[in-house]
Amino acid sequence: MSLTFHWFLPTSGDSRDVVGGGHGAPATDSGRNRPPTVAYLSQIARAAEDLGFVGALTPTGAWCEDAWLTTAMVSQATERLKFLVAFRPGLLSPTLAAQMASTYQRQTGGRLLLNVVTGGESREQRAFGDFLDKDARYRRTGEFLQVVRELWEGGTVNLRGRHLQVEEAQLVRTPDPVPEVYFGGSSPAAGQVAARHVDVYLTWGEPPAQVAAKIAWMRGLAAEQGRTLRFGIRLHVITRDTAEAAWTEAHRLLDGFDPETVRAVQAGLARSESEGQRRMLALHNGARGDLEIHPNLWAGIGLVRGGAGTALVGSHEEVADRIAEYHALGIDEFVLSGYPHLEEAYWFGEGVLPRLAARGLWRHPARARAAGGAPVPVAV
Repeated sequence: MSLTFHWFLPTSGDSRDVVGGGHGAPATDSGRNRPPTVAYLSQIARAAEDLGFVGALTPTGAWCEDAWLTTAMVSQATERLKFLVAFRPGLLSPTLAAQMASTYQRQTGGRLLLNVVTGGESREQRAFGDFLDKDARYRRTGEFLQVVRELWEGGTVNLRGRHLQVEEAQLVRTPDPVPEVYFGGSSPAAGQVAARHVDVYLTWGEPPAQVAAKIAWMRGLAAEQGRTLRFGIRLHVITRDTAEAAWTEAHRLLDGFDPETVRAVQAGLARSESEGQRRMLALHNGARGDLEIHPNLWAGIGLVRGGAGTALVGSHEEVADRIAEYHALGIDEFVLSGYPHLEEAYWFGEGVLPRLAARGLWRHPARARAAGGAPVPVAV
């Protein structure tokens, strides 16, 4: 089986410096260096497509552009690339979401993937009109996904749940193919939702031992439901021809972190209700000291950015080694990013992917089809 790689569309802006924001962290001015115009995001998307990435993740929240609208526009500049659209189920009805996904599939030739984000910050949820607490939000997510999946199967759905109600809901046209559902969460409530409803469980880039424990936890929960899951990981990358060059770039990024900005970001993130964010913070505790928490795994990004806060740093061969290490644990999909996203896509695509291909771990999707072979397994 070929590994699946996704890139990232920086819909809050891009820069040669780290762009912060999310999970209670304030947005940083660096995001204004390259505004997230459709033209620039399309340039990144085309590069990712050419290099062999299967899809591109877009975030959700008040700090970035809307993922549904932005990717719908960017999709017109690409042919094969899929879009991993992050959205919050509490902010629209399940019937409307199922209809939107069905329309998206028809208009893009089946290039939608869905990243369900329950929402870990009550303050931001309230700004959008959502006043449920965290555990209730997860229960609502379960009801939401139950309705959406039944609609995609062509059924007529009636539900009187604790948080959602629909009556005689149905779709005139179901999606073909049905979008796969990606989901991440480290709390017990999140685990239950994932075990019952999702296709791909995502974790942020923790050290391999912690990732292995999380995979074992989720496999057990899914087995109780008679299901199996695929697993993915969300990481940044800084990969160069030599390890020295890669670490020089990591240190350059770190030198650009203003101490006051780090303090403000860490104070905001400390208020996060997200268990995953708590685990990210524990990797560095807000300090600039020893940030290499596992060989080639650097926690520096998390000093100024919410959410995914670790990066694979090293030579192309070293980064390929770490990817193989995570794959041995059960990770088959990698959602990656780097600053700036256009240039880093090329560093990874031209430096690491050929090395993984030489090991038999990856094959370019377009070239596999051109050769007449079976398509690379992708989330569709």
